[in-house]
Amino acid sequence: MEKIRLSKLMSEQGICSRREADRYIELGWVFVDGVQISELGTKIYPTQKIQLNKAAQVQQTSLVTILLNKPIGYVSGQPEPGYQPAVMLIKPENQFVPKQPAKRFQPTHLKNLAPAGRLDIDSQGLLVLTQDGRIAKQLIGKNSDIEKEYLVRVEGPLPAAKLALLNHGLSLDGQALKPAQVSWQNQDQLRFILFEGKKRQIRRMCELVNLKVTGLKRVRIGKVKLGNLPEGQWRYLDDSEKF
Repeated sequence: MEKIRLSKLMSEQGICSRREADRYIELGWVFVDGVQISELGTKIYPTQKIQLNKAAQVQQTSLVTILLNKPIGYVSGQPEPGYQPAVMLIKPENQFVPKQPAKRFQPTHLKNLAPAGRLDIDSQGLLVLTQDGRIAKQLIGKNSDIEKEYLVRVEGPLPAAKLALLNHGLSLDGQALKPAQVSWQNQDQLRFILFEGKKRQIRRMCELVNLKVTGLKRVRIGKVKLGNLPEGQWRYLDDSEKF
């Protein structure tokens, strides 16, 4: 059995992100089979038991995940010329508080807050931003199979054969797409459920069957729904919610 870098193994096991693992190791917060590890680059066997001390556990529980109803015109990640990143909307006056008491916004909640998945500039709806590497890995890791649901307004005819192609049979960038679930929501709107997230995937899929997308809204990621969250507002992921 081959040894694996400790930080890589911690990430693979969903304990934390690799960046967080390196920091915890440097701080002496990681134990392997009861032995404290503080040297970066340490390799261990996959069968060995990894534990975090209480300080690391407390820090993990303080990490926040935010749900934003992103409007059209904001970019998910790094700012682009003439456009603002969606994280600019995470400020106290935009917090949606459907019930009391709610977690109060702290400036520290913006530190290392990053989108866990894209939502194109001309799309709207549910965008997840998180400080927690475990959630980011769950949503966008290479082995992620979390469902993402979209309502897509389209123009153009869609015969049954082409609807079948949207469900399974299309390729992008020379690679076959995973089976999707695509059905009519109403006479001009489709419901897409995807299990992957290629760049501009839905728009490109529709182009392949000669449909024009005129509106795209993400309404669910895993078990978490957009619900009644108003456009341009955000809320914290509740402790009881799981993707």
